Amino acid sequence: MLAATVTSIPQLGWGEICLRLLCAMVVGMVIGTEREYTNRPAGMRTHILVALGACSVMLTGHLIFAQYSGYGATPDPARLGAQVITGVGFLGAGTILREGANVKGLTTAASLWAVACLGLAAGGGYYIVALAGMVFIFITLTIFEVFQHRLLGGHSGETAYTFETGDITQGLNLISKLSEKHRGVISQLEAVATESGFRVTFVAEFDGLRCKKRQQKFFEALTSSEICRGASLTNV
Repeated sequence: MLAATVTSIPQLGWGEICLRLLCAMVVGMVIGTEREYTNRPAGMRTHILVALGACSVMLTGHLIFAQYSGYGATPDPARLGAQVITGVGFLGAGTILREGANVKGLTTAASLWAVACLGLAAGGGYYIVALAGMVFIFITLTIFEVFQHRLLGGHSGETAYTFETGDITQGLNLISKLSEKHRGVISQLEAVATESGFRVTFVAEFDGLRCKKRQQKFFEALTSSEICRGASLTNV
């Protein structure tokens, strides 16, 4: 019974190993290229390395199984792969950033985890799963992004704001509270001293549901405040 089991173990030659690694590399390259094109923290090389690493781990598990099964041992070829699924979560956490009230990088973290899973599939020799998964993930990151923006109201784009204030502390506190209230992201904040106080410039960005309306309310609240004088905006 044991002999029959051993002889049924698929042997991995150099050609099969390289083919599986190549499949994982293609998967990582396609998904990573889309992420790099949209200026995300983890790009093409990062995704390729994750996919290749996961594939190598799965290959190692299969080779260990094939090597020691003949001695009566029953190692689990998927055990190492299970550790990859858990471990990649730490790498993905490094791409998640919090900016004001918004959290960015969740999609890239998810793509890294998904690419690792596809790498495991490629390492296991399940080419259809790896390549079909790549296609569906790519569709999710591209076509569904357009659909999501249209459904949720799109993206306001970066807008530069300028105002003058006599109390810089109150002025900065005001834009901080307004950005949190209207779910905007503030960046490139600068304050320059003038004869009458300070001139403050910053960039605000709004995403998601009713972003245009939230941007408008943000500017209305800014201009109606007694703390800010002469508020104006220009598209970046």
